[in-house]
Amino acid sequence: TMSVKAFKLVSAVEREMLMGDKNYINIECIECCGKNLYIGTNDCFIYHFLLDEKISTAGKITFAATKQLHKYLGLKKPVTELKAASALTRLLVLCDNTITLVNMMNLEPVPTGARIKGAVTFTLNENPVSGDPFCVEVCIISVKRRTIQMFMVFEDRVQIVKEVFTPEQPCAVAVDGYYLCLALTTQYIILNYNTGVSQDLFPYCSEEKRPIVKRIGRQEFLLAGPGGLGMFATVDGISQRAPVHWSENVIGAALCFPYVVALDDEFITVHSMLDQQQKQTLPFKEGHILQDFEGKVIVATNKGVYILVPLPLEKQIQDLLTSHRVEEALVLAKGARRNIPKEKFQVMYKRILQQAGFIQFAQLQFLEAKELFRSGQLDVRELISLYPFLLPTSSSFIRSHPPLHEYADLNQLTQGDQEKMTKCKQFLMTYLNEVRSTEVANGYKEDIDTALLKLYAEANHESLLDLLVSENFCLLTDSAAWLEKHKKYFALGLLYHYNGQDAAALQLWVKIVDGDIEDSTRSDLYEYIVDFLTFCSDQDLVWKYSEWVLQKNEEVGVQIFTKRPLEEQEKNSINPDDTINCLNKYPKARVKYLEHLVLERKIEKEKYHTHLAVLYLEAILQLKSVSTDNCTEKTELLLKLRSHLQKSDLYRKHFILDKIQGTNLHMESAILYGKLEDHEKALHILVHELKDFHAAEEYCIWNSENRDLHYRRRLFHMLLTVYLNPGSSDSALAMAAVDLLNNHSAEFDAALVLQLVPDSWSVQLLSPFLAGAVRQSIHTKRMTQAALGLAQAENLIYKYEKVKQKGAPVLLSDKVCQVCQNPFCEPVFVRYPNGGLVHTHCAANRHLNSNMTQHFSSSSNQT
Repeated sequence: TMSVKAFKLVSAVEREMLMGDKNYINIECIECCGKNLYIGTNDCFIYHFLLDEKISTAGKITFAATKQLHKYLGLKKPVTELKAASALTRLLVLCDNTITLVNMMNLEPVPTGARIKGAVTFTLNENPVSGDPFCVEVCIISVKRRTIQMFMVFEDRVQIVKEVFTPEQPCAVAVDGYYLCLALTTQYIILNYNTGVSQDLFPYCSEEKRPIVKRIGRQEFLLAGPGGLGMFATVDGISQRAPVHWSENVIGAALCFPYVVALDDEFITVHSMLDQQQKQTLPFKEGHILQDFEGKVIVATNKGVYILVPLPLEKQIQDLLTSHRVEEALVLAKGARRNIPKEKFQVMYKRILQQAGFIQFAQLQFLEAKELFRSGQLDVRELISLYPFLLPTSSSFIRSHPPLHEYADLNQLTQGDQEKMTKCKQFLMTYLNEVRSTEVANGYKEDIDTALLKLYAEANHESLLDLLVSENFCLLTDSAAWLEKHKKYFALGLLYHYNGQDAAALQLWVKIVDGDIEDSTRSDLYEYIVDFLTFCSDQDLVWKYSEWVLQKNEEVGVQIFTKRPLEEQEKNSINPDDTINCLNKYPKARVKYLEHLVLERKIEKEKYHTHLAVLYLEAILQLKSVSTDNCTEKTELLLKLRSHLQKSDLYRKHFILDKIQGTNLHMESAILYGKLEDHEKALHILVHELKDFHAAEEYCIWNSENRDLHYRRRLFHMLLTVYLNPGSSDSALAMAAVDLLNNHSAEFDAALVLQLVPDSWSVQLLSPFLAGAVRQSIHTKRMTQAALGLAQAENLIYKYEKVKQKGAPVLLSDKVCQVCQNPFCEPVFVRYPNGGLVHTHCAANRHLNSNMTQHFSSSSNQT
């Protein structure tokens, strides 16, 4: 077992002080109460010393014993047991099987001569049951066989309380409350002397070995068990701690938490109650007494008295940590909780956890280190400061003093091993990322985030960008220099942007795209810049870089104007006219921008609609001049132009028509004539120039959208007239006319059609049209009949109501007007539904008084 220096052996009473040159004098027993040390000898003397503890400047502890007096008891027998009862200022002395009460200060027996006779050995109950502070409870093993007696001892008298008989002869006893822990001849037992209930613990042969029974705490005892084991037992007969392994021939045992100290013929051994390991061995020959008195452990030979001075637990823990014995140090630190005030313990324990964390960290035990740092609430800067240059230059951090570890920096800790260094950096990345959003980071967020940025940049870690685009506290100056050093220019731009320096960010990114500086972070950086400018609220920056983005790719670059946030577009913060002027050099971009204004934003301004139509037209004519083939681009442009001409009513129609004249854009001309309500020309172009009969039908349909039936029929009749023009003998036109009639029978007035169609056409040829026309005519007739029937029924209801009103006669002879209270002079009156009669001129008067209004309001509502 690895050793710990837990105790130091210091001499307290030298041989000369006690016996001078009288070799026959031996120490039989000792008692210590505060500074008072009492020694009982084999020649019937009691010695009283005062012990003074002295600490040198170097921290060395010594004891100076001053002899107060000595007293001869006059029995010529050894003093075998001494126990102090400080509350009574009495010393209980066992000599010649008699316990005598003497004064603690002058060692004189009490005047009453109170004593207890017939005691082989005795002990005090440190957990008394009487509750009287001026009384001690004494338990003796009686000279009577198999008998235990309980006494109450007062200042000058004694009183027997209980006599208990045991199954075997008792050899040793310890007391706690009503419980006796007894070493009998062959076993240990627990006996409740109040109830008489006993419980066997384990066997033990007292004839072979000296039994040890020691109370070590409330309701708990330490016993010398078989096989060299120090066994713990509670009053319930169970063991709550693992046993300690000590020598087979132990003479005595004492407790000084968290240690059990044992004495044998040659050594004092120290065992931890926390992990049951032997921690220290001190050579000590001829020892025969080992006892603890209120935390003071005293050991004695026949000739001298020594004190085992415990080293402060903090010193022991630090020694363990220095030896990198982390687990033992933590066990000891936890165990120290009961001996140290709460606040002091918490401060000490946190520091120990932190120290232990650094020891584990130095051994690359990162999981253990992280847990210790977390539990110890480590100031994370202590860890960051190990890594050169990671803390910001502005940081005011100073390492803990005394230091938590022995390392100057990571280079010393890893001794230059690059693999270890990389692992340490990876650990710090993970740790900082975990703690940055917790309470641990409070007050140090700048230091943590700046360090994290530096680590990410150095390791080319993908999380660098995530850090910069989310909320962070990276210090600009330090971080910028570091990113530049590691050529992380895109990330540097993000840092500038986060700190409100968009101009600096854009300047960097443009340099990357232009190849002036190298950074392959984003292959789509140009598109990223376009996106950035699109959502950039600084208009000066947008204008500054608009030329650059358009020169690179005008169709993508124009997005900085077309995809701006909706709320900004609604404010027209970037003037569309300025934008169009800017785009004059970029025809494709200009078209896209005008499409955006007209088709997406639906701005109803003639100049934009006309401009867009002109641009489409010019582009088509340009393509026609270069190639006669119907290329995809030309087809797309034609479709866009037609759609725009059809759907918009805002462009200058005559102006566009003039531009189209002389070209072969017949369809477009037809659309324009249609917009000008010159449908005959439009249809003539579609039928005779283009010979596109389907387009002619479509023309009639879209031109009559949202118009009445009469307008729609007029258009279709116009088309039919064009088809049936007497000057044309084209059979295709005749067939087109037939198809038109058969497919759109509902759009024609059948009577007019029959006047137009040639007599030579057969009924069979027009049978679909005629069937549809007849069906439509019958349907119309029936609907009209139904409507007429409904109107007649409604009229009948009104006639009935009128007759009902006329049915009852109205007598005027005895009636007066309810408004003016005058009689009626002629048979002309107004009658309200409630039967009230009023002059016509009174009813017409708009200024009726309020009473009258209220009087007739209900009847008016009924009307």
